[in-house]
Amino acid sequence: MKYRKLGRTGLDVSEIGLGTWSFASRAYGDVDRTDAETVVGAALDGGVTLFDTAPLYGSSDENGISEQILGQALGARREDVLISTKFGRGSAQKGTSFDAAGVRSSVEASLGRLSTDRIDVLFFHSPFGADEIANDVWGALDALKASGKIRFVGHSISKFSDTESMARAWFDERKIDFVQVVYSLMNRESSDLISSLGASDGGVVARESLANGFLSGAITRETVFPQNNLNKRYGPEELAERVDYVARLKCLVRDEITTMPQAAFRWVLDNPNVSLVLSGARSVAELEDVLSVPHSPSYTDDEMAQAEGNHTKDFPAA
Repeated sequence: MKYRKLGRTGLDVSEIGLGTWSFASRAYGDVDRTDAETVVGAALDGGVTLFDTAPLYGSSDENGISEQILGQALGARREDVLISTKFGRGSAQKGTSFDAAGVRSSVEASLGRLSTDRIDVLFFHSPFGADEIANDVWGALDALKASGKIRFVGHSISKFSDTESMARAWFDERKIDFVQVVYSLMNRESSDLISSLGASDGGVVARESLANGFLSGAITRETVFPQNNLNKRYGPEELAERVDYVARLKCLVRDEITTMPQAAFRWVLDNPNVSLVLSGARSVAELEDVLSVPHSPSYTDDEMAQAEGNHTKDFPAA
């Protein structure tokens, strides 16, 4: 594994992190709890030092199932890693709670589920606009920092075009130190923000870098998605367009980079302003496939230009 700085926080993070959404969301199929814990163990053994989760990663009856799984799987090795979780949204709640009471209760519940005394990175979980943010949330966040229950605050961005300016303002005002954004060969709308934050020593966590599975190389025009799969929403024409686009990117599979997921992660990490990229691996095999990427050679200028030439549009995240 190789490591980078998470922006101005000074934290060292592995270039590959583990996201735990798939442990409870069922968006891409069920993951057995034992299998999920095995994936966490493989990540630890592979040098992964940042694990990302959230109260939203649960069921309609229970928040934070992924937090519980992660806390149990880490055990005493929690002291060797960084945990990022989020607040403002839960799987078993209606609406959002980006206010003082909401962040305090969310943090306490997350600490309990994670079996830890601190959260290293706390993200706002995808507010859709400034009108969702209560002014008292900032004082509560400062108090949580002062108590040692959280260390740093960031913004996990969704609805990018609506909330990019909010993230920029928060960073400039030093309310946050980093962002989490969708960033992949198929979705590059966050590129300018990533460059701007990089120039100002901001941290960037890249997520959905396999584009909801399309950059796994396993999806074809004939793929039939299960009913609860996020990609079920795509009709035959859009499915074909996405599959054909990925086929044009296979020029990036070469030499030490032997699979499409490796190519996708290598491309993201070739951006020096990205701090780390999250793997949402559902199995040890999926995780191990990308753990070698930090030690693979970066793409040449010609290869990057070829990939850029094949970039015809941004495909919205599911």
